[in-house]
Amino acid sequence: ESPEFESIIHRCVAMKRLIVKARRAAPRQIPVLLMGESGTGKELLARAIHQASPFRNGHFVAVNCGAIPRDLLESELFGHEKGAFTGATTARGGYIEEASEGTLFLDEIGELPLVAQVKLLRVLQEGHVIRVGSSKPKTVNFRVIAATNRNLLQEVTDGHFREDLFHRIAVAVLSIPALRERENDISLLLDHLLEKINAEAVNQPGFEHKKLSASAKNLLIRHSWPGNVRELLNT
Repeated sequence: ESPEFESIIHRCVAMKRLIVKARRAAPRQIPVLLMGESGTGKELLARAIHQASPFRNGHFVAVNCGAIPRDLLESELFGHEKGAFTGATTARGGYIEEASEGTLFLDEIGELPLVAQVKLLRVLQEGHVIRVGSSKPKTVNFRVIAATNRNLLQEVTDGHFREDLFHRIAVAVLSIPALRERENDISLLLDHLLEKINAEAVNQPGFEHKKLSASAKNLLIRHSWPGNVRELLNT
C-alpha cells in the first residue's frame, strides 16, 4: 500500500477498488483521466497519484480549464513571448512549462475550446511546447492528469471534444463514485472533517470546539449530498 493515498478517507468497496486502480496507475508514466461529479475529490486523488509517481519531485500544477478567460487561455497554458499580443510586456512560460518534470492537472478539461485542444494534443504527442508569438519549440516532460464532470464520449459524439485527444488522455480512466454511492463512508468522513475543522479553527477568535449529536449525525447521513464531499465539508 502507498502512504500517498492515506488522505483519501474511505472504507466502502467502490472506493477501495478505485484506490487499487489509482495505485497501479501512479508509478507508470501514462496519462490519467478522472471522471466524477463536482465535489467528489478529483484534485485530491490527482495529488495522491502525483506523490506516488516518478514525477513526485516536480511541481503539481493545477489548472481549472473553465476558469481562464478564453482570450488568455493559450497564453496561460503555452506561455508567450514579449510583444506577442497587446499587454505582453515580458516573456512568460505557461502552465505546461511550469509542470515540466512534474504533473499537469487539467481540471474540467471538457471546457477547453477546440483550438486549444489541438495545441495540447500536439504537445502531448511531440513532447515540446511553442509559446504564443514564437516558432521555437521548448522540450517538456510531464505527467498529465485530466479531470471532468462531463461525459467526454458524448462530447466527442457531439463534436465538442476531439476524439484523438480523448484517446490520448484516457489511458487510465478512473471513475470516482458520488458520495451517495459510498455506503458507510459518510459517517467516517463526518468524523474526519469535523476533526479537521476543529484543528484549523482553534486559533480563530470566538471559536468553540464543535461536535455533532447523534441525531444531527443521522440527519447528515440521510442527506443525498448532490455537491458530494465538498458540500459535506462546507455544511
